[in-house]
Amino acid sequence: MAWWNRLFSGRPDADNAPSAAVRDGGVLIETAEQLRDALAGGVDTASGEPVNANSAMKTAAVYACVRIISGAVATLPLDVKRRVDNKTRVDASDTDLWRVIRRRPNRWQKPAQFRRMMQAHVLLRGNAYAMIVRTVSGDVQALVPLHPDRVQPKQRDDLAMEYAYTRKDGRVVTLKQEQVFHLFGLSLDGITGVTPITYARETIGTSLAMERHGGKTFRNSAIVGQVLIHPKKLGPDGRENLRQSLQEYRAGGESEGKDLVLEEDMKIEKLALTAVDAQWIEARRFTRTDIFMFFGLPPHMAGDTEKSTSWGTGIEGQRQGFVDFTLEDHLVMWEEGVTVDLTPEDSDLYAKFNRSAFVRADTKTRWEAYMKGRQMKVLSANDVREKEDMDPIEGGDVYENPLITVDQPEGDENNEPSNAA
Repeated sequence: MAWWNRLFSGRPDADNAPSAAVRDGGVLIETAEQLRDALAGGVDTASGEPVNANSAMKTAAVYACVRIISGAVATLPLDVKRRVDNKTRVDASDTDLWRVIRRRPNRWQKPAQFRRMMQAHVLLRGNAYAMIVRTVSGDVQALVPLHPDRVQPKQRDDLAMEYAYTRKDGRVVTLKQEQVFHLFGLSLDGITGVTPITYARETIGTSLAMERHGGKTFRNSAIVGQVLIHPKKLGPDGRENLRQSLQEYRAGGESEGKDLVLEEDMKIEKLALTAVDAQWIEARRFTRTDIFMFFGLPPHMAGDTEKSTSWGTGIEGQRQGFVDFTLEDHLVMWEEGVTVDLTPEDSDLYAKFNRSAFVRADTKTRWEAYMKGRQMKVLSANDVREKEDMDPIEGGDVYENPLITVDQPEGDENNEPSNAA
């Protein structure tokens, strides 16, 4: 059994005694503040709702942001390239790293599943960790994900990083910097990343409190849509009879859809939406918008098109802004993480996302880009066919403008090319 199998097995280790009990992969409790947060289910907010990574996902806006951003990172092709010289780049499909990144990162996960989970860890917890399994020669064989709540990074006196990983049985194992694949974006100390949930905690807590308030209101049928008016004073027996009849009416079943019969000249008056109800709805809208701002997601991508249109250049501009200013940040994080953590320092290997796949579903834009590439002689016919997953053709490796042919007699250097449609 390999050493990393023993690491995740339950065998005792005399050199690493448990520092705290951990159940079901939970959070390691080391301080009084962590204990308070764990007992409350998260960090308390002014709204009274505890907020952590799990409770935040119960908010529709947070779930949409995590789903869309992590899905975009997971589905965009990630290539491992090799620099042959200063100008030539080729796919490094003959390396173990290419197989790990493109085919099987570990024994039980597929590449898209692994990347989606790691990206979700970055968004919800600020950090994503995976243990690097290497061969004797140093080649990467697998990436074993580690739950961020059970990893404690620390910078040593020599400025190198080390990671204390708490296993499910409570034992703590220390991993060196070269043994951990660590991803994080925005950081205030250069060691660990911060998550939008840290600073959007009050906003998310308010959203959870409003959802809870709305749920209790609907459960107790406390929304007043109409009022019953009695011409005189209603006695105790009359109130009891009215209460029982209303309960039977609200119970549904066979009474569903039937009319309510009133006695003693009682009347019904419908009430419009109250100012409190309108304020509650508006507050929910503002809270949702704030969450989108924290994650950098255009509202229309999560289905919120109330103040925007689904047609025209406005939405296209928002989409391009999401790619440029939100998604690009995460893509560079992955490219640098794979290149720095998973390749030798003097290696010619590097990671690169194929960003042209963003227009994969836009046939018109994709082929217009191909045509411009052919005209500028930066793409050949076989380059285009390769991007379209087609077999190469004979003579398709020539870089020339297909719309222009040059007929130049020998010795006539000043002869101008002629256009051939």
